[in-house]
Amino acid sequence: MADAKSDGLPARPLLVYHDSWYERPATGPAATTLATLPGYMNLVALSFVRPDAAYPGRLDLKGTGLQYGFSGMVLRDAITLLKQRQPETRVLLAVGGANYANWDALNLDALVRLVHDLGVDGVDLDFEPVSPGCSVRPPGRVRCLSDAAWLDLVARFRDAFPRPLLLTVPGWSIGAYGEGAFRDAQPRGPHTGSILNLLRSPQAAAIDLVSIMAYEGGPTFDPWQAWQAYRQVWKGPLALGVQVPPSQLGGPTYTVPLAEQLARNVAQDPQGGMMLYPLLGRPPGAVGPDNPDGRLLAQALCRGLGLDGCAETLR
Repeated sequence: MADAKSDGLPARPLLVYHDSWYERPATGPAATTLATLPGYMNLVALSFVRPDAAYPGRLDLKGTGLQYGFSGMVLRDAITLLKQRQPETRVLLAVGGANYANWDALNLDALVRLVHDLGVDGVDLDFEPVSPGCSVRPPGRVRCLSDAAWLDLVARFRDAFPRPLLLTVPGWSIGAYGEGAFRDAQPRGPHTGSILNLLRSPQAAAIDLVSIMAYEGGPTFDPWQAWQAYRQVWKGPLALGVQVPPSQLGGPTYTVPLAEQLARNVAQDPQGGMMLYPLLGRPPGAVGPDNPDGRLLAQALCRGLGLDGCAETLR
């Protein structure tokens, strides 16, 4: 297995979103999938926590947004057990996502206490504004109404979660399009260029890893082109994200061969990694290389990145 960097980020990140709504019920930590994750899943985002989380303490998760079918004590102990088994694995709280969008009522105090009580290693700032308000302004630079919110959130999260706690940020599939060599990259949409100003801002220094939600882009979307577009503005650790099928928007549809080849391409970059959403997801129909679940995709990403232990899967 690759060594962890001094800043705590795995040297070859494979970030998986551990979908609390699909986790099996468990009466103890050893019975969870979380506690038994293979070591190559070295960055685990517990999904999802509400930005406006209500957290009274004592590991009471009812107002946090997490949907695990067991108590907060079992979750904490599962995290502890995972780290005992896989000491190089880092665990994050994924805050936000598509369904939790009340950022105006952000409760950083609750999030700080939850991070502490669960014993996790940081947060994934999953800010997904529905209408980022992006447009190209002279001299060909993208500006978005959401830029100020992004800059403010990254600064406030880093202040609340100082290093060595990790701060990771997922960006939209087409979030780095709209300028330069990727000015006319397809498809175009409301999120074209939506992360550019964050990634070239001083606040970007607070980010430990950027991941690309390279899915639900539609039939003309090319994940490798998206990787190259992000790389032109972000020089730090970068993960290309794949999704368990089916795609609701007509592509890309990630098969085992496609995922493995993309991971192999990304592995040529010394700071390249991969991301998978959602780890416990299963597609309709028979599961196989052309219709993979999260387990098969995770193994494919492991092989493509050249990590160890890829034959191991979820129990």
